[in-house]
Amino acid sequence: MDTIKSFKGYGKVDEIEQQAFKKKTRKRITIIIISSVILIAVIIAAVAGILIHKRNTSSNPSPNSLPNTDLNPATSLKAVCDATQYPNSCIAAISSLPESNTTDPEKLFKLSLRVAIDELSNLTRFSSKLKASGDTRLEKAIRVCGSVLEDSLDRLNDSMSLILGDDKILSSAKVRDVETWLSAALTDHDTCLDAVGELNSTAARRVLNQIETAMKNSTELASNSLAIVTKVIRLLSNFEVPSHHRRLLGFPEWLGAAERRLLADTVNTTADAVVAQDGSGQYTTIAEALMMVKKKSDLRFVVYVKKGIYVENIDLDKNTWNVMIYGDGMTETIVSGSRNFIDGTPTFETATFAVKGKGFIAKDIQFVNTAGASKHQAVAFRSGSDQSVFYKCSFVGYQDTLYAHSNRQFYRDCEITGTIDFIFGNAAVVFQNCKIMPRQPLSNQFNTITAQGKKDPNQNSGIVIQKSTITPYDTLTAPTYLGRPWKDFSTTLIMKSDIGSFLKPVGWISWVANVEPPSSILYAEYQNTGPGADVTQRVKWAGYKPAIADVEASKFTVETFIQGSEWLPNAAVQFDSTL
Repeated sequence: MDTIKSFKGYGKVDEIEQQAFKKKTRKRITIIIISSVILIAVIIAAVAGILIHKRNTSSNPSPNSLPNTDLNPATSLKAVCDATQYPNSCIAAISSLPESNTTDPEKLFKLSLRVAIDELSNLTRFSSKLKASGDTRLEKAIRVCGSVLEDSLDRLNDSMSLILGDDKILSSAKVRDVETWLSAALTDHDTCLDAVGELNSTAARRVLNQIETAMKNSTELASNSLAIVTKVIRLLSNFEVPSHHRRLLGFPEWLGAAERRLLADTVNTTADAVVAQDGSGQYTTIAEALMMVKKKSDLRFVVYVKKGIYVENIDLDKNTWNVMIYGDGMTETIVSGSRNFIDGTPTFETATFAVKGKGFIAKDIQFVNTAGASKHQAVAFRSGSDQSVFYKCSFVGYQDTLYAHSNRQFYRDCEITGTIDFIFGNAAVVFQNCKIMPRQPLSNQFNTITAQGKKDPNQNSGIVIQKSTITPYDTLTAPTYLGRPWKDFSTTLIMKSDIGSFLKPVGWISWVANVEPPSSILYAEYQNTGPGADVTQRVKWAGYKPAIADVEASKFTVETFIQGSEWLPNAAVQFDSTL
């Protein structure tokens, strides 16, 4: 049974590991800060030199147009790689390529991505050779591991495809896309470790050690590419292309006009497929309707699910793009499942409804996992869909209700109900005007609303709850907290939300009892209201901020954090892009 002291969550580490991590993290942060101060001038010089050379060449393409003679390939490579967490592996991997004889940071970035892809390709082949030794649970975890590593490789290849053949400085939009996909690739690495690590067996620990050893190079090289695009290529992009911000109301700009109309008015929508249990539609199950979706289609496929309870488990793969599913209301159309960890399913695969393909939209529908509190991890909905939108949806469960796994996600006017870590994952996600409702767990359990899983400092991920209400779902007597830091650089902000009196005054709780999280986390509150918003007795962690300035809070709005100025134009259904 899980107690307040002994509760183990998905991917939880023990106290000895946590203490060792704290020492390692403090040392790493110190090194990063000192290195950043020393190297920023070098990087800027390299960037400026490249820009001047490109502009001179463009305006006067004569044989005498030469690059800055103060730069050389070795200096440029060192400047670029020193922006990463693993400069030695960065230099060694890129310098082994004949094309590394360049001073262009963009070309060096592409080379870093190439070596990361090569290494991850080797890793995916390795994962297929792992042996479970007759352990059914471990076999399933290894299967999850192989699946997410394939996803990770796809994200790296998508990033390479986006920038290949582009001899100009990468646009801001491309930089943001690549940052998102590389962040998601690293999340996939972590998910592999989490799937095996949640099994407490000798065989699982043996396999976990094998994976960690085999994954080391792949993780470092992917992290290097992310650091380069975040700290160097973004700087190039900012120098070259002025940033324009617009104050917008509406849904994401990545939604076209047709999609915005769908969100505003599904009553008059002609669906591509209609699902009804009473036979009045084309299909009686959601799974049947979704089989009609063409793979990698840029066209929106709309599925209307009439009221009823559909007991199904749906998993839309990464090649199923641009699906919209809507129902007759979050209390009328219900997708229900009961997969759970206790009965032998890895947390990642417990989801009643899971989606990976980009551009997913859901409206007026409920996703529920009925396993109950005693079955522990039991996900109602898991999303790794980039640029996905959830409007007027309900997510109901107990532990681990909503798994916002990766990429960019937006939730508006939704309801989320659960107990332990019931909003978790490592997406760049904003919940706006939502009802967050903790419920009564088992008698010896506590509630944590969020568990954010950012592990690399350059990932552009985090959980933001804005202009929402946080209030109990039922009679709630269990200790309840806003969240707990799951990974090294966990990031969670509660902004301008109304918090009920049920909340423990300390607000937050450590992942490991009595072990303060590292200072590398970012947990903050901003202009919240209600009896639970009093921060005078909050935790005293180095990484927690009871109040932040407007300029800091503005980094986590829809417009800035998930690039709402690109996908949240005016629409019939309003949302707030700024504070």
